[in-house]
Amino acid sequence: MNNSRRDNRGRTLHKGEVQKSSDLTYIYTYTDPFGKRRFVYAPDLVKLREKERQLQRDQLDGLDFYAAGRSSLNDAFDRYMTTKYNLTERTKLGYESTYRRYVQDTFGKKKLIQIRYTDILQFYNYLLTETNISITTLENVHSVLHPTFEMAVRDDIIRKNPSDGVMAEIKKRRGGRQTTRHALTAEQQQILMQYVANHPVFYHWWPMLAILLGTGMRIGECLGLRWCDLDFKERSISVNHALVYYQGENDDTATFKVSMPKTEKGIRTIPMLDMVEEAFEMIKEEQKETGKNKQVIDGMKGFVFMNRFGQVPNPASVNRAIKRIVINYNNDEVLLAKKEKRDPVLLPEISCHIFRHTFATRLCETETNLKVIQSIMGHKNIETTMDIYADATDRKKKESMTALSEKLENLF
Repeated sequence: MNNSRRDNRGRTLHKGEVQKSSDLTYIYTYTDPFGKRRFVYAPDLVKLREKERQLQRDQLDGLDFYAAGRSSLNDAFDRYMTTKYNLTERTKLGYESTYRRYVQDTFGKKKLIQIRYTDILQFYNYLLTETNISITTLENVHSVLHPTFEMAVRDDIIRKNPSDGVMAEIKKRRGGRQTTRHALTAEQQQILMQYVANHPVFYHWWPMLAILLGTGMRIGECLGLRWCDLDFKERSISVNHALVYYQGENDDTATFKVSMPKTEKGIRTIPMLDMVEEAFEMIKEEQKETGKNKQVIDGMKGFVFMNRFGQVPNPASVNRAIKRIVINYNNDEVLLAKKEKRDPVLLPEISCHIFRHTFATRLCETETNLKVIQSIMGHKNIETTMDIYADATDRKKKESMTALSEKLENLF
């Protein structure tokens, strides 16, 4: 049976071609190098196919331009993204946003074949010193540039990857490897949450921080929670999607999109602890007065968290709030310790990811089954779980030996 689509004159339409029933206009749909859907319009089928052929010629011209070594880094990145058809929407948006924000309008305009190792080293140093980005953000930039150059090497456009070894050199010059992000100790966790709960300004952050510390969710998973994802009867939380927040074409425009969790293992059910249930109940009671979040993101609504504008807060605003809380606590603690003539007990820098790591550490301190830990955390690889478990148990072992040492001292 012939299932081919036809126009009003009975002509077979090719893939991507449609004819509008309202005004009989012809449309051709295609995907650009950034993976975005584009449309070409024409009043008749002949003109539409002329435009299609021109698009094909442009694509071939771009290939010749690339093969001849005349393309810029931007052109090479566009081509690299067209090969990554298996990326999740979340990862793809992250790559494009990072490249557009830090590379496209500056270093991206350089000719691909003219870029050398020292050029990339200088560019990375510029990003660190002039734009004040972190090493972690720089690694994100590197994660999109390195494979772009690697593709050009495999296509015989350049002889070797000029970005090889650049990050190692950067870290060496900055005094070694990136500082490991450590979990909060039980004491630090208690200090932080008590300070937030009793603070006249920051107290409204307690529920979200308690949920992050009591579930180990990634910040995008947490912000994406809807009331329908919570089962208070079974005391469980369904993690079945995440929100990704990315920059638009202009730095002043940004938006949320719904994405699948970071990995397939990310789709999971997390048991609801007492403190987490209490936090959700607090949010529910507050929203009886303020109203619920009515924001719609990619067709989803009913989100749990809401800022003062009635919308889901973005991850950066949450991290900024945590930073303010830590700074205020440390300042207050320094003054109080001076008044009480003791050493201050200060908190380290904390981020949403530190909360996830902290939950994983508390879990590892009480649970020995790695598969259970992996399932709750949503780790793709068991190696990640094993690393956290080893770090947590090693720290616990040291604490146990210290306690044993104090006990033994009383026996001699």
